[in-house]
Amino acid sequence: MKLATYKNGSRDGRLLVVSRDLKRAVDAAAHAPTMQFAIEHWDAVAPGLQALYATLNAGAVAGEIEFDPRQAMSPLPRTHQFVDASAFLNHGHIMEEAYQLTVKKTPGIPVLVQRQSDDFAGPCDDYPLIEADNGDFEGEFAVIVDDTPMASSPEVCASKIRLVMILNDVSMRAHLFRELQMGFGFINAKPATVFGPVAVTPDELGEAWGADGRIHLNMNVSRNGQWFGQPNGREMDWSFGELLAHLGKNRNLRAGTILGTGTVSNQAARTVGSACLAEKRALEKIATGDSTTPFLQLGDRLRFEVMGADGQSIFGAVDHQFVPFGQR
Repeated sequence: MKLATYKNGSRDGRLLVVSRDLKRAVDAAAHAPTMQFAIEHWDAVAPGLQALYATLNAGAVAGEIEFDPRQAMSPLPRTHQFVDASAFLNHGHIMEEAYQLTVKKTPGIPVLVQRQSDDFAGPCDDYPLIEADNGDFEGEFAVIVDDTPMASSPEVCASKIRLVMILNDVSMRAHLFRELQMGFGFINAKPATVFGPVAVTPDELGEAWGADGRIHLNMNVSRNGQWFGQPNGREMDWSFGELLAHLGKNRNLRAGTILGTGTVSNQAARTVGSACLAEKRALEKIATGDSTTPFLQLGDRLRFEVMGADGQSIFGAVDHQFVPFGQR
């Protein structure tokens, strides 16, 4: 099943069921007015939404419209909790080698950070920047979970995953190291996150939703129409279930909690490319002693998209441009 949220002038938008080929959509109000309502009442509303999805894919449905990702908000425009991980250790290893960093880590314990969750950006909306601030992007996968009790096992946590998304985790590198050294979380280094237009149930990924709890698909990234990278999600050092179990070790996770993977990164990064500028710049520094790829510039356009085994887009694309603040 594929779901999206259309703009309607409200903070939470209106929920749509979207066809598998992302060409058509139909209002889901008869089952759930918003995505948050759907997640909080999943067992009750999912069967009806699934039936509507099947009907939409089979042919015409009364009231269906052409799906336009430019009219989409984040699938979940705001939520109670968004946590981002650093689940691809290869990314950290590259950064540590390039800049001779000594990072204190506890073996077997994933790094997680609380993030802003009250104002996600639309997938195709212009993204305003007050200053370039060594702006960067990070292509990631994410999941939305149902209510998950404290101290649940990785297996139980995995069973609570309801939807999967892609995202661009915009990062202001000029602030990042300063805020890291202060010992708390990110503030100026991490402005609004941008999620792809469509959230999908895990079954939509087919065999790419691996038995190992990872997404075996490429994150295709381009900058200003030029290929940037296509790292695969299979190299996560922790599964989604393991990450969620660590997050919920001593607290409940409520319906609508989002967990991101962190930058998708592969050991073959020099061949398959990267999902963020910092990693590419670090690889350049390792190879030549200098980083030449520029950070984000005003006017840059980014695109993030994931294709299925059939070559069709699964989530639609994050496709947005960075513009001066006040000129949206």
